[in-house]
Amino acid sequence: MNSVVRPLPVHHGVASDDFRGAMRHLAGGVSVITVGRGRDITGMTVTSVTSFSAEPPTLLVAVNRGSSSWLLLQRYGSFGVNMLSADQLDVAERFSGKGGIAGADRFVGAQWTTRVSGVPLLSGALAAIECEVEELIERHSHAIVIGRVLHMDVAAPGASLAYWQGRYVAVDTNGDAALLTEVSVPGQNLHRPRLIGR
Repeated sequence: MNSVVRPLPVHHGVASDDFRGAMRHLAGGVSVITVGRGRDITGMTVTSVTSFSAEPPTLLVAVNRGSSSWLLLQRYGSFGVNMLSADQLDVAERFSGKGGIAGADRFVGAQWTTRVSGVPLLSGALAAIECEVEELIERHSHAIVIGRVLHMDVAAPGASLAYWQGRYVAVDTNGDAALLTEVSVPGQNLHRPRLIGR
């Protein structure tokens, strides 16, 4: 592992709340990260998943080091990335901790499968990806987790769940693709995605 660590000056010019407000303008696909095995499982709702490399298939996710997921991620060295469809809003809210639901109780109400690592994967997710931890890079309150893809289950295309401006939105491949095409035509109005949930 080659890492370059250098001290950076601390800047106090940007308030955390202002930064969070700015980041609300960035729409993100909603995924549930699952960790653990057997009954020793938990997970969290994130918008921080991104592709890292296609050769070999690898992805990145940011995990809060104060979360219960972080402890199990370190213990077992594997995780699941479950990309949610628009009709899986209830799963997103359970894994965000809404109503105080924690640990294995977050998995109630949905069907789950396991593969080689034993990490739970959501049946019916747009994509359920099993990963082993390749590297953990700890910075500030979070860690960047680099995961090597072990297995994938991919569903038929459907409306995706995204988070934008503090709300869940549905992004439909059929209707929204046509609307996005209109953006490149001068004089056309940009249409907003369909809001769902709260």
